[in-house]
Amino acid sequence: MSFDAGAYGGRLADLLQPARLNALGPGTPHQEAKAKLRSLDVGSAFAGFEVVDHDAARCCLAGVWLLHDFLEESHTISQGVETTTGSYWHGIMHRREPDYSNAKYWFRRVGEHAVFAEVQRQAEKLAADAATLESKAEFLVKQPRWDPVRFIDLCEAAAVGQSEPGGRETAALCREIAQAEWRVLFDDCFGKATGASAKRRGE
Repeated sequence: MSFDAGAYGGRLADLLQPARLNALGPGTPHQEAKAKLRSLDVGSAFAGFEVVDHDAARCCLAGVWLLHDFLEESHTISQGVETTTGSYWHGIMHRREPDYSNAKYWFRRVGEHAVFAEVQRQAEKLAADAATLESKAEFLVKQPRWDPVRFIDLCEAAAVGQSEPGGRETAALCREIAQAEWRVLFDDCFGKATGASAKRRGE
């Protein structure tokens, strides 16, 4: 999907660019962004927009903290949002932690999410375009629906096997899919928070 950081307003846009490709694991917190993140709340993040869904708005904040590798702060927000989308962000955080069994628990709580179809489409395209596709990742171009638990298993295998033949490529693919997933989910949260569809924002 195209991702125009400017479509999300000044305060959020400032934290969404330049684009970040997170590590499969926890990564290293982006300390240069911490002061801006700490000053962010729903009111300031959505300045200029009417917030119609505060849970979705808080999910956006969880996503931005996660984008900058502050897993604990993201976790504090997402675990306080008792919606399927809050569980989604919670699951992503545990996948990166990594606490794979806990991530699976939270994704099972998500059930079927509205963004899964788009995440599947993005993952299939990225996998189909990959120069090298290990057999363990072939399901990405074959599965009829997005299976977040199976993706967790792939991320775990990729993290463990990065030094094996093809392992580095699979890890890179997982990172790209995770980035696409983040963008799709963040966009959905922003749209719900403001009552604006992606089409009305010109994407």
